[in-house]
Amino acid sequence: MIISLLDNDFYKFTMMQAVLHHFPGAMVEYGFTCRTPNVDLRPYAEEIKKSIQRLCSLQFTEEELNHLKTFRFFKSDFIDFLRIFHLNADFVSVEVKDKLEIVIRGPWLHTILFEVPILAIVNEVYYRSIEKPDYAEGRLRLANKIKLVKSTLPLSKLYFSEYGTRRRFSFEWQEEVVRVLRDELSEHLLGTSNVYLAKKLNIRPQGTMAHEFLQAHQALGSRLIDSQKMAFENWAKEYRGDLGIALSDTYGMDAFLRDFDLYFCKLFDGARHDSGDPFLWGEKLIAHYEKKGIDSKTKTMIFSDKLDFNLALAIKERFETRSNPVFGIGTNLSNDLGYQPLQNVIKMMQCNGQPVAKITDEPNKASCQDASYLAYLKQVFKVV
Repeated sequence: MIISLLDNDFYKFTMMQAVLHHFPGAMVEYGFTCRTPNVDLRPYAEEIKKSIQRLCSLQFTEEELNHLKTFRFFKSDFIDFLRIFHLNADFVSVEVKDKLEIVIRGPWLHTILFEVPILAIVNEVYYRSIEKPDYAEGRLRLANKIKLVKSTLPLSKLYFSEYGTRRRFSFEWQEEVVRVLRDELSEHLLGTSNVYLAKKLNIRPQGTMAHEFLQAHQALGSRLIDSQKMAFENWAKEYRGDLGIALSDTYGMDAFLRDFDLYFCKLFDGARHDSGDPFLWGEKLIAHYEKKGIDSKTKTMIFSDKLDFNLALAIKERFETRSNPVFGIGTNLSNDLGYQPLQNVIKMMQCNGQPVAKITDEPNKASCQDASYLAYLKQVFKVV
């Protein structure tokens, strides 16, 4: 199911380099949750364990490392570290209790690459239990999406990336989808989050940071109230103008805007939406830029929350004259064959022995093991 350590999201590598340079000794814990009701994953525990063991036998090849070297922001010491790196199965616990439990514990630097491939493994193991994948239905649905996107020409272009690795139906299907998108929608497709497929299909990998980067700073700085600003500062120090998209919803949009002052507005190329009403989020961000005296048309807004092409087109219509909206579409591309997609997540729960959390603009996306800490975090960031 996983044939290369590059079969992962690009932002895992960009965050990993930042961890190597800023917090190489940080210890973390991640926890797995299946948000889809009435799905029992316990029967698949043993196969998942075996697949994780196989994942941990992989190492980066020289060809893969040479590919990563082509990105100017990956530094030589990071490439050298990856040359000796492998995932260690001792950091992962898979247990059957009242539900399937997967916990990842260990050094952040050595566990950060587990999340996406483990989620992909759980998905593929589960969907292999379906007697016959309906690829014909998937191809029909994909063809209809391509027709819809092409219908926007010549008026304007919908620019999007494929973000579907963690919730894909299978590796085989994701590769077919990305290949077809590359061939049929080259004017629209910006790339894929999957580094292996980007390399194989000669398109750009896409991604910057994820929630865990901001969450970990809750335990790595001096004051909790400063943790979001500290995360953005460390990102800017690491990438010096590259990868300039800030994730906006770790504490909700209002808390993000309070921290995203004129300095950050000018420093970052834009922001990414990942929870809550995308139209309200876009209006707030544009108003914020205008209040700071910044032309919002020079900034990028990335939308990546539960998108399909109809919603993406509606968002584009709202904002395309006032900003630069682009889209990351995941499950609707990599797992749309007529079956119910699983809503599985793996989220950071602790860093250096302390609870960490995300709040977001969508209540059911909040994640924290410690209710008292979550309440305190909401108080600190003025989240109602």
